[in-house]
Amino acid sequence: MQDQKCVSAKALVEGRVQGVGFRNFVRNHAIELGVSGYAKNLSDGGVEVLMQGPSDALQKLKSRLSSGPPGSFVEHLEWQVVECGPLDGFKTG
Repeated sequence: MQDQKCVSAKALVEGRVQGVGFRNFVRNHAIELGVSGYAKNLSDGGVEVLMQGPSDALQKLKSRLSSGPPGSFVEHLEWQVVECGPLDGFKTG
């Protein structure tokens, strides 16, 4: 990976993203890319994703969030860079 600097970002994903395997899709790609964080369902029907890792890995994950798994439909993706903190692995909840 080109950029090893720690970057952390939060994404809010809206659309048809619950009940379609979206969180596991995110988790699998995050693990593949070496990204830590979590993906969790929100009460408004969206999914919140907190991710931390090298900048290039986060950009790849962001691209995958935009498409989602089969059966999902991403209407809106809000992306915000946040401060890095201690994260261990990638969890869904």
